[in-house]
Amino acid sequence: MSTVTGRIEALTRNIVSINPLQRNFISESVTDIRDDEMRDMDAYIGYAESLGIESPYLAECYDLIVKDTLREQMYFQRHRRYRYSTFDEVANSVYFNPDYMRRYMHGLAITAYLWPNHRALHRFFVESIPADQQGRYLEVGPGHGVFMMCAMRQSAYESFAGIDISPTSVEMTSALLGSGFFGEFGNYEIVEQDFFASDMSANSYSAVVMGEVLEHVEDPGRFLQQVATVSTDDAFIFITTPINAPAIDHIYLFDSVASIETLVVQAGLKVRDSLLVPYPGLSVEESMAQALPVNVAMVLGK
Repeated sequence: MSTVTGRIEALTRNIVSINPLQRNFISESVTDIRDDEMRDMDAYIGYAESLGIESPYLAECYDLIVKDTLREQMYFQRHRRYRYSTFDEVANSVYFNPDYMRRYMHGLAITAYLWPNHRALHRFFVESIPADQQGRYLEVGPGHGVFMMCAMRQSAYESFAGIDISPTSVEMTSALLGSGFFGEFGNYEIVEQDFFASDMSANSYSAVVMGEVLEHVEDPGRFLQQVATVSTDDAFIFITTPINAPAIDHIYLFDSVASIETLVVQAGLKVRDSLLVPYPGLSVEESMAQALPVNVAMVLGK
C-alpha cells in the first residue's frame, strides 16, 4: 500500500464526515492507489489549495458526484432510460452554470483517483498513449484537464490543443496545466468552441482523445466521424464512454459494447484495443444482465 499523505488523509476524512456510507469504500479503494497516483492526487489537492479551495470544499464536490450519480441510478433502474435525452435539457444547469460545473469538475477529478473504475480507465490511457509519436495532439472535452496533463507528461507530441463547450472547463484545464503542480508545460491552447464549429483541417492530428464525451451528446456517431476526419492515417485515437451509466448530464444511452462498436465502424474507424470495466464486485456479463454500469475504453485507428 502506498503512503497516504496528510492532504489525502484530510480529504478522505472530510468525505466520510459528510457521507459516512463512503467509509468502507474509501478505505478499501485507497489501498489500491499506486505511488505515482498518490503523488498526483496529493498534487491535485495542493493545486486546489493554491486556488483557495480547502479540503472540505473538495469533499463536498466529490459528494455531489456520489449523490447525483446515485439519484440518477435509481431513476435508471426504475425506467431503464436516462432522465434527459437532449443537450438543451442539461446545458444551462450543468455546462453553462459556473458554480455547478466547477464543483462537478473538481468532484470528477477526485474520482479519477478514488474510484477503481476511473483509475482503471486512466491507467489504460497512460499505458496506451505512444511515448515517441510526434505531431499534434487534440483533446475534445478535456473537462478538468487531468487526462491532458498526463498526455503532456507521457508523450512526445509537439503541440497540444483542447476544445470544450464549457467556459468553466476551459478555465479549469488552463489553470491546471499552468499551475506548475504537475510539471512545466508549453505549446498548448485550450479553446471554448463547438467541435463542429472549429476550422480544423482534415488529417491534421496525430492523436485525438475524447474521454467521457459520447454519452453527453445527442449524435455520438457524428462526433466519431469528425474524429476520423481530423485524424491522420496513423493517429492514436482514444475514447471512453460508459454503458448503462446514468448521470445528470448523460443523454445518450449505450446499452452494449456492440452499440459503441457499430458507431465506430460507421465512422470509418477500427477498434485496435479495448478495456471493459464492470460494476465493482461483478463480472461484465453480470453487470450487463443487471443493467449496471460498465466503463469502456477503446484505442481506435483508421
